[in-house]
Amino acid sequence: MERAAPLTRTATGKPSFLRANAEAIAFVVMAAGLIVAPFFTYPLFLMQAMCFALFACAFNLLIGYVGLLSFGHALYFGWASYLAAHSAKVWGLTPELAILTGTATAAILGLVAGSLAIRRQGIYFAMITLALAQMMFFFALQMKFTGGEDGIQAVPRGYLFGLIDLKNEAAMYIVVLVIFLGGFLLIHRIIHSPFGEVLKAIRENEPRAISLGYKTDRYKLIAFVLSATIAGCAGATKAIVLQLASLTDVNWPMSGEVVLMTLVGGLGTIFGPVVGSFVILLMQYKLSIVGEWVLVIQGIIFVTCVLLFRRGIVGEIAARFKG
Repeated sequence: MERAAPLTRTATGKPSFLRANAEAIAFVVMAAGLIVAPFFTYPLFLMQAMCFALFACAFNLLIGYVGLLSFGHALYFGWASYLAAHSAKVWGLTPELAILTGTATAAILGLVAGSLAIRRQGIYFAMITLALAQMMFFFALQMKFTGGEDGIQAVPRGYLFGLIDLKNEAAMYIVVLVIFLGGFLLIHRIIHSPFGEVLKAIRENEPRAISLGYKTDRYKLIAFVLSATIAGCAGATKAIVLQLASLTDVNWPMSGEVVLMTLVGGLGTIFGPVVGSFVILLMQYKLSIVGEWVLVIQGIIFVTCVLLFRRGIVGEIAARFKG
């Protein structure tokens, strides 16, 4: 006797249809909110938050949908920031070419680091990514073009395509918004594609995926490079927005911060890293008056989320609606 198809399958089409509708509505709300937000909040803060949100989304692609925990994602974010800043200030490239230069740098570094790291799993994978990131941090500290502890300052925003003056805050905001939404939609497309389904299968049971004939190392490497590339795009954009590339971008606490953003927002959820990024940055902005105590407060929030809200903000909300 033939068994009935489970409700979670797409045979009925209802679960996937409802999920797609909910995600589409959430995306429209997010986009609309970001469009009107500059009328109520400092635009520079919003641009910085969108850069970090894209960074967190890129990190979430790797840990949330492949199950690979990288402790060295600041490597791609920071070095893309350096190359974008250097190419804009020293080479005189236009902002779009500077951002592409930083993004390409992150892609190359991701390919090299990923080829080495995916040979191991679990904590060994995480430690390799951390070791590679720290090695590149040392190079950033020693190389002359990075400016050492001073970083690369006074990076010109320039003219987009030689026409649009990005010194204008409104123009700069629109560019960052387009990059963020474009990167977000790209990640959404990746995780909802057949390629993304294979990544989820690897996360759930890699030996079974191998038994089905998938070359899992190849899939993991592609996901790693995609994650590094998108993180690099975020870092390069941030360098143009803030007109600065510094050691903070490439140091290990930046890798820890993106982990915090992802977990607070909701690991393995498409909107979770965005919410987590805005929450963490808003907290840093509002609590800047307490100095380094903001790190203690972040730690308390992190522990609270891990103990009481394991799915993160968006994960808990989604679970309540499903319930």
